[in-house]
Amino acid sequence: MLDNFSFGNPDKPEVLGQMVRAVQGCCMAASAYRTPFISGKDSLNNEYRVGQHSIPIPPTLLISAIGCIEDVNKTVTMDLKSPGNSIYVLGKTFNELGGSHYYEIQGCTGNLVPKVRPQPQMLKSLHKAIKTGLVLACHDCSEGGIGVAIAEMCFAGGLGMQISLNKLPTETLTPITDNQLRDDWLLFSESNTRFIIEVTSGKEDKFEKLMQGCEVSKVGISMANKELEIFGLNGEIVAKANIEELKFAWATGIKI
Repeated sequence: MLDNFSFGNPDKPEVLGQMVRAVQGCCMAASAYRTPFISGKDSLNNEYRVGQHSIPIPPTLLISAIGCIEDVNKTVTMDLKSPGNSIYVLGKTFNELGGSHYYEIQGCTGNLVPKVRPQPQMLKSLHKAIKTGLVLACHDCSEGGIGVAIAEMCFAGGLGMQISLNKLPTETLTPITDNQLRDDWLLFSESNTRFIIEVTSGKEDKFEKLMQGCEVSKVGISMANKELEIFGLNGEIVAKANIEELKFAWATGIKI
């Protein structure tokens, strides 16, 4: 791996503190995954002046990871491949919407931000499942969480999907209203180390056997139609959209 630090003036305690925490994060992840940083660079003192005030850029850390793929034919893309296949979610969803895109468009901030929880064994199991041909499509959950990830898989493959939020692997970090889960944070939480996976119909048992010991659950199925249907915690539909409409929204941005 290579790192590239772009920060403000490190003589300022708050900027130096940001850098220290970033380095600690790099160290933790590199140790957990046994993947070394072999080089990198820094770009410091990125600030501009407005009158008497000096304003630093947002702290930015770019990490580039380079590896070897033994057989490129065994790689998978994110687009759904065919109808009738099983959809799995790998990794727990936490109540972590602080700083999320969902909160941004709602005008909120939140104080429960996603925590990094290294899962080396999970990734090894997923890698093995991909190499053995059980995984047809795989997509990470990042900005927008599960809601955005499944929409991208649908319109990229031209297929629909039906999922149930009450089947997600979940865990709350703090008590929330009435101690109940919520459909919106399950859809849009940006918890780390989660994947949406399409598994070949009829090979679910083999996939689940490979993923033993991991937080994984079958949540739905790919569909021949062009509709994304999401069933909430109470079993009723909470969202339904045509994938072409979703693609248009994704490509053009949200009009306020």
